[in-house]
Amino acid sequence: MRVVAIIQARMSSSRLPGKVLLPLAGKPVLAHVVRRISACNNVCEVVVATSTDESDDTIDNWCSENEVSCFRGSLHDVLDRYYQAAKMFKAEAIVRITADCPAIDTQTVDEVIDGFLAGPYDTYGLSGGFPDGLDCVVFTFAAIQRAWREATLPSEREHVGPYLYKNPHLFRNGGMEKFKGLEHMRWTLDEPQDYEFLSRVYEHMAANDLFTADNLLELLQAKPELQTINQSIVRNEGYIISLTKEILPHG
Repeated sequence: MRVVAIIQARMSSSRLPGKVLLPLAGKPVLAHVVRRISACNNVCEVVVATSTDESDDTIDNWCSENEVSCFRGSLHDVLDRYYQAAKMFKAEAIVRITADCPAIDTQTVDEVIDGFLAGPYDTYGLSGGFPDGLDCVVFTFAAIQRAWREATLPSEREHVGPYLYKNPHLFRNGGMEKFKGLEHMRWTLDEPQDYEFLSRVYEHMAANDLFTADNLLELLQAKPELQTINQSIVRNEGYIISLTKEILPHG
């Protein structure tokens, strides 16, 4: 099966603009994400999916300079962006990755893909109490195509998975529980405090830029003060904001 990892990336983040190209250990955040996903054994191709908005020209330029496949589509309809990218790159299965996760674990992504391939599943992702920033989900092209045709709510278009998760009678959804009780940890990049945390992590991991989740857990056990840097931030705030707009459209 042709498995294509699609990394969604944009410069116009409201909470931390330009975050995906911020320098981290001498390289842009996006470079670390691409490197980690490119190291996965189960991924046939890595594609960065950005928007046609001029603010994302810098992402397109970075991809061209670094010979990384790039697709440009809708800024706000991320589901359409994924569908069109998957169609262009002939994906049979799509691994959804976000460019604000420079601590994404190569081994965990491979394990999730293994679980998906052992199916049959329409969607299969990391579940349970895992740190924010390890998120990865695999979709069949057919499932993405159906969601693209049928999803209508803004929260179902601005994010790739909600329509599939909300309709388990239509899709065979599965998940892998690898971590437990770690949902309070933030390894993602949404706020300045996250950037400080990840910068400190990469400083400590200078000798191993492909550090694993286990390596990072060992570091945090040895230096628990690092976790206090960004522990007050709400998880999945972007999706929560999308839902709030639907409930309170004039609020």
